[in-house]
Amino acid sequence: MTSRIITAPTLWNLLEKRTDLSPDEPMLIETGGRVLSFLHVRDRAESLAAGLHEQGVRSGQVVAWQMPTGVDTVLLTLALARLGVVQNPILHLYRERELGELVRQSQPSLLFVPAAGPACDYPAIARKACPQTQVQVLSGELPAGDPAGLPPAPGGGDTVRWIYCTSGTTSGPKAARHTDDSVMAAGYALGEAMGVRAGDIGSIAYPFAHIGGVMYLTMVLSAGMSAVLVEKFVPEETVAVYRRLGVTHAGGSTAHYQAFLAQQRRYGDGGKVIPSLKMLSAGGASKPAELVYQLQREMDCKVLHAYGMTEAPLVAHCTLADTDEELAHTEGRPVPGMEVRIVREDGSVAGAGETGEIWIRGRSLCKGYLDPEQTAQAFTDEGFYRTGDLGVMRETGHLSIVGRIKDIIIRKGENISAREIEDLLYSHPKVGSVAVIGLPDPASGERVCAVVETEPGAEPLSFGEMVEYLESQSLMRQKIPEQLEIVEALPRNQALNKILKYKLQQQFAPREQAV
Repeated sequence: MTSRIITAPTLWNLLEKRTDLSPDEPMLIETGGRVLSFLHVRDRAESLAAGLHEQGVRSGQVVAWQMPTGVDTVLLTLALARLGVVQNPILHLYRERELGELVRQSQPSLLFVPAAGPACDYPAIARKACPQTQVQVLSGELPAGDPAGLPPAPGGGDTVRWIYCTSGTTSGPKAARHTDDSVMAAGYALGEAMGVRAGDIGSIAYPFAHIGGVMYLTMVLSAGMSAVLVEKFVPEETVAVYRRLGVTHAGGSTAHYQAFLAQQRRYGDGGKVIPSLKMLSAGGASKPAELVYQLQREMDCKVLHAYGMTEAPLVAHCTLADTDEELAHTEGRPVPGMEVRIVREDGSVAGAGETGEIWIRGRSLCKGYLDPEQTAQAFTDEGFYRTGDLGVMRETGHLSIVGRIKDIIIRKGENISAREIEDLLYSHPKVGSVAVIGLPDPASGERVCAVVETEPGAEPLSFGEMVEYLESQSLMRQKIPEQLEIVEALPRNQALNKILKYKLQQQFAPREQAV
């Protein structure tokens, strides 16, 4: 059996170690069936690194990329890791508004984008949103050079080499600073929790630009397993690919769980829709306990949910040693190297079974944000990160997430800032005041709902007008509310006139969810 690698100073060094151990074993699998070995990936990534070096890309330079999930994206990631640049991965779903804001924060000297396609002209959007940044289209033949001309590979896994941006409680994103060591520690822990080994076939059916992309890549390299790369998750098509290729581990988010279960039910009495599947694993959003039971019963596989975030990609993870009840109602125990503290409102540490804010620190935690003020607000003097999530720690050490302090909505694993949407809708002439809330949704985890007070003297805003207006503001389609409610007056408190969102959530939640 191929040995597991659990330590390497950098991501590139991990690739080199894996290539030495299992050069001809499969690493990346395209949906069409083409397989690239570890040696092939290493050699192509090194050649790409040499080509980029000849173009002037150097260690320490900030380089952003906005690429979909695919072989070229993985090769670019590894090539830039070989050069020792600071990478800023950006979701390919983002358009001009989001892209411009993220680039404004990270200030890259170079931005890689895919070629224009029928759905999106990436180069045109990038040049308009980032006029001060050099834009390079990565399509067709990748730049190639002679590896003999490369400088020595970078060392030191504690150097900041990643900038990952996430939406928080305010309208603007926060840029978290990560090291190879922090993202790789999460990848090692992920592999340990899932029990993967050489011969397993995993899958990446979510944007590789998520911090989960490099975390999963680390797991692949550590275990010597392979992964199927899915550019666009279309449930019926993806399940067919997984059946044909023998995928053993799948997941992504709670929305993926729901999609897989729907495909299993459409398959009927024909057995497992993915016969090779051993396990589903996901994070980024809460999961209904009943969904876990249904998946395990109907798909005949384990569901190991996780808890993580951009600032710390893996905090806790269920394992095969957990009971079905623990799998359904907890996110597992904290992974090795991560410490979790549950804190009461007065700052004291909560006891087992008590609800409090989740504070974390440890190896996978980022080095703070690009904005020092954001770092000061989010981190304690002891180095704990205040997550804004509410949780309970059981006596067994299992962590359960029970809510959020942060005013964010998690739709299909994506963090959506309510305030960003509110700020845009406030500028519409028909909107007097607005609150954007998340409502429970069995398919997406949460759906985005806008609750609007009409401007005096104006006609009520229609759903179509809302969508058209937000699209005109270059808001990402995934953030546009799926529900619009018009009210005479938003509920507010008397002290500060603040909108009481919890009352709106109670009012508009599905009947079976309403309290």
